[in-house]
Amino acid sequence: MRSTVKSSKIITIEPAGYITAANISEFQEELTLSLTSGDHSVFLIDMTKVEFLDSAGLMALASAFRLAEKLGKRFSLCSIPPSVKIIFELTQLDRVLDIYESREAFEASVHLTPEMAA
Repeated sequence: MRSTVKSSKIITIEPAGYITAANISEFQEELTLSLTSGDHSVFLIDMTKVEFLDSAGLMALASAFRLAEKLGKRFSLCSIPPSVKIIFELTQLDRVLDIYESREAFEASVHLTPEMAA
């Protein structure tokens, strides 16, 4: 359902398919474990392959964002498909969460150094 890409400072999680109440525990666990383990300080959720997100998925992302804030870590999302992005807009979470149009836009915002991209 998802893959994780790690660099020296950034973890990118790439969920795919449907993120719903039926499979949310695995996704929530991965987010929490990623945020609380290791010395990574920047987390990117690349939503390119997400086809559907229900309220449980939305809450998992909001909870992960709050945990990241509490831990002093950066938590961002990128490449949200229009059919999914509307959910963020309707709930106004697009005003709270750190959302980028693309991975390139996110990378530009963190000014990746060669060792961060490795």
